[in-house]
Amino acid sequence: MVGRERGTGKPINTVELWIPLTIAAAFGQNLRSALQKHLVGELSTLGATYSRFVFGVPFAALYLYLILQVTDESIPSLSGAFLIYGALGGLSQIAGTQFLITAFQYRNFAVATTYSKTEALQTALVGLILLGDTLTPLATFAIVVGAVGVIIMSMAHTDLSLNGVVGSLGQPAALLGLTCGAGFGIAAVCYRAASLELGGSFVLSSAVTLFYVLAFQTLAMGLYLAATNRAEIVNVFKAWRVTGLVGLVGMLSSAGWFAAMTLQNAAYVRALGQVELLFTFAASIFVFREQIKSLEVWGTLLVIGSVLLLIYAA
Repeated sequence: MVGRERGTGKPINTVELWIPLTIAAAFGQNLRSALQKHLVGELSTLGATYSRFVFGVPFAALYLYLILQVTDESIPSLSGAFLIYGALGGLSQIAGTQFLITAFQYRNFAVATTYSKTEALQTALVGLILLGDTLTPLATFAIVVGAVGVIIMSMAHTDLSLNGVVGSLGQPAALLGLTCGAGFGIAAVCYRAASLELGGSFVLSSAVTLFYVLAFQTLAMGLYLAATNRAEIVNVFKAWRVTGLVGLVGMLSSAGWFAAMTLQNAAYVRALGQVELLFTFAASIFVFREQIKSLEVWGTLLVIGSVLLLIYAA
């Protein structure tokens, strides 16, 4: 797919750009999650999430400054639509995370985790409704295959069966999982919409969007924690050696996501982003020497197949 970079008139090959950006973002997200595991016991889930935002803001500001210096562009005017899309995306991402955390309070939280994996499918639906983003039949099939593969992989370490997953649709945990996936899907599409509202190159527009969203999320979560658990804010800064790394890696990962979603339909990006599970799968085998279940193998093959189909379809 060849398009033109907004504001420059230069041709760009989005096939060459959005794919490596997405893969790099998925790898960074995997690394960020690993770093956040070191915060277990020191911070609550809210605190760990907040650290990603509050320490990400200064790095995002530096990233934006460097882009402005290199490209010699100026920050475009921020429309009302941009501000609304960015804020809605930021809140949706926070809400999606909290819905998943709430689901863990239920006995069968594995159901919630499984249904949250429908994020890519829900992103496609939200993108169609909000932006009119359409998918080719092959891309739709690839996303469905990937979603099935991800669901199978998530079932591998539980007592769930396919019939059990389908039969649990009406359970609160399942509804929370679906809502979680919807939250992440809405966030992805809103980030794309916000970035597309800006002029200039995709690099600059995605960087401006990233900085605004992180600043908004930091403010929103900071106000919430200040009202409910002020001590947790202090704990976040006490653990700055790890939380600072979480912020840096999280920002770099988000920069990849935002740039990729500016170039390409968010559903394609989120579906390809499922390669993160392949990184986790590889680490499980080669680093931790864990025993692999047959469901994981089948799920992995489906995800790999969906990724190859998606790249071909794009």
